[in-house]
Amino acid sequence: MSPQAAGRRRVHRSAATVLPLALAAALVAAGTATAAPSGDARVVRAAALGEIPLGAFSNALLPGSVADDHGVRLGGIGSDLYPAGRKGEYWTVTDRGPNGQIKVDGKKRRTFPVPGFDPAIVRIRVSGATVEVIDAIPLTTSSGKAVTGLPNQRTRDEAPYTYDAGTPLSYDPNGLDTEGIVRAADGSFWLVDEYGPSLVHVSTRGRVLARYVPEGLALTGADYPVVEALPPVLLHRKINRGFEGLAQLPGGDLVMALQSPLSLPDADAGDASRTTRLLRFSPREKAVTAEYAYRFDPVGTVDPGEDDPSELKISSVVAVGRDRLLVEERTDKAARLQLVRLRGSSDILGGPWDDATTSPSLEQLDDPATAGVPVLPKQLVLNLGKVAGVPGKIEGIARVDHDTLALVNDNDFGMTDGPGAFDARGRLVDSGVKTTVVYVRLPKRL
Repeated sequence: MSPQAAGRRRVHRSAATVLPLALAAALVAAGTATAAPSGDARVVRAAALGEIPLGAFSNALLPGSVADDHGVRLGGIGSDLYPAGRKGEYWTVTDRGPNGQIKVDGKKRRTFPVPGFDPAIVRIRVSGATVEVIDAIPLTTSSGKAVTGLPNQRTRDEAPYTYDAGTPLSYDPNGLDTEGIVRAADGSFWLVDEYGPSLVHVSTRGRVLARYVPEGLALTGADYPVVEALPPVLLHRKINRGFEGLAQLPGGDLVMALQSPLSLPDADAGDASRTTRLLRFSPREKAVTAEYAYRFDPVGTVDPGEDDPSELKISSVVAVGRDRLLVEERTDKAARLQLVRLRGSSDILGGPWDDATTSPSLEQLDDPATAGVPVLPKQLVLNLGKVAGVPGKIEGIARVDHDTLALVNDNDFGMTDGPGAFDARGRLVDSGVKTTVVYVRLPKRL
């Protein structure tokens, strides 16, 4: 048996012996979904993840990785949702782990209460009103170490601090803020990350095979291959707003979605913009082969009462045909699903909008279409805010069949911002928000 195979067996044995005990002791079933229809779309099923201590979960996968979970429970697995092949089973992925913000001397500090947490691929099963964890794969470096969820570069990323924002933590060039997930035909996984932003190829055992980053990122010290293969304009991503959505087209190509507009030429321009970007990547060529301009609806249309366009985000993209995608555009309070078709005539790769010196930038254009930019046409499919029973902050979407979608929320590991996130003993004051999978029946076939 190879060392790699032996390691994988150890991971599965650990998960098999520890996780079921935690589940048996802590998993709490939710009530059966009874949400009434709103319009023609309706929730037809709902299930919730129970209370699994984060330390037990993490240490079952990588022993000794978490010394103190500060009372945090497993959550954050709702960054994406991808069918696992069996009815009711899905691959999900955690993000970088529990994190929050606390103001110190008037400035926000990014806190990581469980700095040893290792992002993981988690296989779940929706069983009745319960979400069960049936497998988990830790993300590891070439030498088998945890990648962690800590920021990479002092010059580009937020500084990490302990849970109370009192002590600085070290940066980690291996760290990943994973979001979207798909599984390739050979069983390997593709993930997207917000830090780079980057596209990450992961083996069936969770080992990072390659991390594709923008040209010029100059990330050094990582314990896995780093390949500068993405357009350098992506270096201007907003902090904490890199790649969020990932879709796999029937032919195997990948589509990555930037969560928010780039900060071009500066942060103010990015905050005011409604134009973000989708990129098509060929795993065979290991290169970006197309880029598209995606235009958000006005923020007040997406989220009535909201007037800040910087709240607009793409959190999920789902392939529903050879060249068609569902795109979720949202704020933290509202979300809508749009249908777009990827056309060759809409490709802007390598043109002036990929040049950071172009003025005005793509992000500064009041109406890109009138400036000759071939913005992707879109069609509204569903306003999730009008469907009773759909939780907030939906980040993962999977197609169940031609008229049903599975949705999962990101509960942020029960974290909230501010000094009140932890009690005087340093234990989490849980938000009470559960990781929930809901099935929504659409009014017509996709």
